[in-house]
Amino acid sequence: MPRLLRNVLAVIAGVVVGSLVNMAIVSVGPSLVPPPTGVDVTSAESLAASLHLFEPRHFATPFLAHAVGTFAGALVAWLLAASHKVRCAYAVGVVFLLGGIAASFMIPAPAWFIVLDLVVAYLPMAWLAGRLGARLRR
Repeated sequence: MPRLLRNVLAVIAGVVVGSLVNMAIVSVGPSLVPPPTGVDVTSAESLAASLHLFEPRHFATPFLAHAVGTFAGALVAWLLAASHKVRCAYAVGVVFLLGGIAASFMIPAPAWFIVLDLVVAYLPMAWLAGRLGARLRR
């Protein structure tokens, strides 16, 4: 298989795996940290109307979903890539960062969470995945 094709498939696999991990954590999140009473976390309107009821602990699960999902996806891309492994890991991080930027406009959240999420959960996790991948290959 040509290297370019393998690298593209590695990034696609990384995005798919990262998305699955993200959704798994998001799905389990409300059972770990229940939302405030009466809040429908599946509705942006409900979130916007009740955002004042949320405490910092309610944002732990979304942050972990974004960070761990990005990390898992970037690691998969790094492990599967034929060459330019770090670039493939960062490509997954960039895809998830773009999704995070889009979500920050669509899903209401406090500014501190948006900044923390965009700065820490995406590109740093891709970097960490690349570092772990390099250690695993030694």
